[in-house]
Amino acid sequence: MIRKIIHIDEEKCNGCGACANACHEGAIEIVNGKAKLTREHFCDGLGDCLPACPTGAITFEEREAPAYDEAAVRKSKTEKGGAVPPHGCPGSALKTFARADEPAAPAGRAISRLAQWPVQIRLLPTKAPFYDGAGLLIAADCTAYAYANLHEDFMRGRITLIGCPKLDAVDYAEKLTAVIRDNEIRSVTIVRMEVPCCGGLQRAAEQAIKASGKFLPWRVVTVTRDGALLED
Repeated sequence: MIRKIIHIDEEKCNGCGACANACHEGAIEIVNGKAKLTREHFCDGLGDCLPACPTGAITFEEREAPAYDEAAVRKSKTEKGGAVPPHGCPGSALKTFARADEPAAPAGRAISRLAQWPVQIRLLPTKAPFYDGAGLLIAADCTAYAYANLHEDFMRGRITLIGCPKLDAVDYAEKLTAVIRDNEIRSVTIVRMEVPCCGGLQRAAEQAIKASGKFLPWRVVTVTRDGALLED
């Protein structure tokens, strides 16, 4: 039969596994480092995997494909204990950590304030439960090394998104716009390094706030290479 089904562009796919984790039916697996639609009859054509893809490798197409077999999906879930386990990279599976009630760090010992996983902008989905009601920390990845107290001063109580526009060579603006627009975000904090290439991260975040159509409290903090803070 001719029906709507997903198409995965292998050249664009980076093998992160986000789509496999987002597919509730278990139709996608990572094979030899690339996402594959291994069970066409498990694909319902609704596209939950599309917004999870950080590279835009997944699209819809109309073509000859077996009909969606809901009974087979249910049977597969039952055989696997009631849920289809993620078939992608375990390192990109979504996780939330309960940090709200943790006490202040004792003297001489640091405590992680990371509230969710993953943290890389390219791997994070645009929609996730941990975004709702959250303050976002959009940080250059080098800031955690230059500024020793990043966890306590900036990550605590926020959802962390990190990236490096120079190394990733991508424009984060579109994805950040979707995150801010499609979730109940309460504030945005941008922490960048003083080096010029970090301007790309700041510009992308500022463009995303503007493009989202929302009026949010936001601020920019710059970390110097020797670990001092400069607030705009």
